[in-house]
Amino acid sequence: MIKDMLEFNKKFVKNKEYEKYKTTKYPNKKIAILTCMDTRLVELLPAALGIKNGDVKMIKNAGGMLTDPFDSAVRSLLVGIIELGVEEVMVIGHTDCGVAGINADMMIKHLIKRGVSQEHIDMMRYSGIDFKAWLRGFATVEESVQETVSLLRNHPLMPKDVVINGYVINTETGELTPQ
Repeated sequence: MIKDMLEFNKKFVKNKEYEKYKTTKYPNKKIAILTCMDTRLVELLPAALGIKNGDVKMIKNAGGMLTDPFDSAVRSLLVGIIELGVEEVMVIGHTDCGVAGINADMMIKHLIKRGVSQEHIDMMRYSGIDFKAWLRGFATVEESVQETVSLLRNHPLMPKDVVINGYVINTETGELTPQ
């Protein structure tokens, strides 16, 4: 599959199809979106919000959530705010999220089945990795979005003039519901 994608890329570059996507690193709408990596959102979310290439900073991870006050999503948001002119943040969860209901014990069992050794798991625990926090899911997407918004609004490094709001997008219709 990757081979096919790389072949497509050669044609894309040769035909200069990239030209219609040219923009700057600064978001036109001064908005950053923290959302899930779910495949259904790749085209649906931009279409539902009327955004195009160059309009927003898009940060995606499993669940569109924060696992730690100093995780890479917070870092990315702060870079967007301080260096790239972001003034507003949208936290957007979605219906039927695969992260709902996952937990560390289940994830570790699956990792071991896939060949990760118990020794490595134990070494990470010994090194201070809190699997229960890092590999956690959530009970409801609404609660997850509300928790993430609260963490960002109350983060000690978050400038107080940044507007932060949360939403849930319906993965079938694209409708956003404020949280």
